[in-house]
Amino acid sequence: MKILITGGTGLIGRHFINSFQQPYQFTVLTRNSQKAARCLPTGVDFIEELPDQNHYEVIINLAGEPIVDRRWTEKQKEKICQSRWQITEQVVAMIERAKFKPSCLISGSAIGYYGETGNVSTFEDAKVKQADFAHSLCKKWEDIALKAREHCRVVLLRTGVVLANDGGALSKMRLPFSLGLGGKLGDGQQVMSWIHIEDMVHAIQFSILNEKIEGAINCTSPHALTNADFTKTLGEQFNRATFFTVPEFMLNILMGQGAELLLTSQNVFPQKLLNHEFDFNHSNLKHALTDLL
Repeated sequence: MKILITGGTGLIGRHFINSFQQPYQFTVLTRNSQKAARCLPTGVDFIEELPDQNHYEVIINLAGEPIVDRRWTEKQKEKICQSRWQITEQVVAMIERAKFKPSCLISGSAIGYYGETGNVSTFEDAKVKQADFAHSLCKKWEDIALKAREHCRVVLLRTGVVLANDGGALSKMRLPFSLGLGGKLGDGQQVMSWIHIEDMVHAIQFSILNEKIEGAINCTSPHALTNADFTKTLGEQFNRATFFTVPEFMLNILMGQGAELLLTSQNVFPQKLLNHEFDFNHSNLKHALTDLL
């Protein structure tokens, strides 16, 4: 099976490629083929612009500016949006004009789509009550991808906090927690919905193979927990106390509006994956962290 991936050098993309070199043949869309080749296995093909015609059976669209690496200025928010919307528009346009249609388009999204959920367990069909920046970003991103439904099956990956040992949120937490400087964010009562990188890439694989899956799927562990409980569990892995608290005002100073991502409560449940009998290998946070650290 020939698969085209945008964002193939990102955390999820490279783990997916490394996990499924067989039986797939990967082509990665990248702005720098030489740089991409250094972080991906041999046998991957690279292109620096989308072809006029589609030659791929599956397209996985994961490209986008990292969302928490920089303070959310108006300029940065526009960059975050356009880096996702524009490439998705280009992918859909390629599918529309191509004689050969892919069997499915797997396109990125995030649980930010739901806004604040409080403690309520939130399924894929939940009505959104709060249209903040994250929701607006994800809603338009998904709407663009869904235009391809006339030509192929479309799956939207509403992804939670991805835990991996070589990037993402856990890499940012590792140093302060190992030094005993880790602590909860704000009051710590906001619910965090997370997923182990292995379950994340297997959810994508599962969605490719299961033709009954379409539309949005929540890519999160079935066992979300509060930031305070997450902090305590992570501290235990390093055998360190977690007495510190990063106050809300400090997060707002450091991250601007982006602090919403850390302070918003998002209790998101993977109902659709479980309905299709997807098997999570790492649904318990303690076991997931033991595997990764």
